Amino acid sequence: MNHFGILAHSTEGAALSFLAYCQEAFRRTGRHEHPDVTLDYIAFGYSMAAWDAGDHDAVRRTLAVSVDRLARAGATFFACPDNTAHMALERPGPDLPLPGLHIAEVVADQAARDGRTRVAVLGTKYTMSGPIYPRALAARGIATELPDLDDQELINGIIFDELVNGVFTDASRQEYVRVISDLADRGCDAVALVCTEIPLLVTPDVSPLPTLDSTRLLAGAAYEVATGARPLPSWRGGPYRSSDARQQGPDGSAPRHDVSR
Repeated sequence: MNHFGILAHSTEGAALSFLAYCQEAFRRTGRHEHPDVTLDYIAFGYSMAAWDAGDHDAVRRTLAVSVDRLARAGATFFACPDNTAHMALERPGPDLPLPGLHIAEVVADQAARDGRTRVAVLGTKYTMSGPIYPRALAARGIATELPDLDDQELINGIIFDELVNGVFTDASRQEYVRVISDLADRGCDAVALVCTEIPLLVTPDVSPLPTLDSTRLLAGAAYEVATGARPLPSWRGGPYRSSDARQQGPDGSAPRHDVSR
């Protein structure tokens, strides 16, 4: 079995990823047993000035410290349950000490398996305005739709003022549901919850659209890598290439990790 390293960059999302990974083992096996997992977290607040300045190289250097510590703890691969962090991880630089799963590729794979054609993207302002999800979805023939600019600011504000601090209110949930409903009216057939805290606020039973839960999808993919049902990834940071995915399972078929429930 492979030792899973969680590269944390936001509190609630990383905690949910850890829980979802452990719960995935019980869901699949009925036993409280799973491959080893280690979480490393340098508080994201130390990187906020760099994010606001657009200095993604500085953020990458901080994240690389965590990956190095995960490697020294015995992890054989990592996943980062923070969508925005992937903008920094994709910056050119020295190879990271461990290969990693790419969250946007995992989410886009699930969207393709579900037959989605137009996916709404909700996340931080950095993720919504960034290239990662449009690229990953377009590579699978899927269009991307964003909220209007005012709603993007609203979504981002709730993330940083509330969700990352463990605050989940009915008022904020209603605002997210309103935004998702508007996106459904614009032709979206699913919504990608690509801030890893959003699934704690917007659950499938309240969402006007089927959800792509980036946190749990990533945890499911990590469990498959850890148990050998899916090969180790080869991406070690830097620009993502399709060859980094190594998507085929042992029988040559695409692995399934549908945990978007």
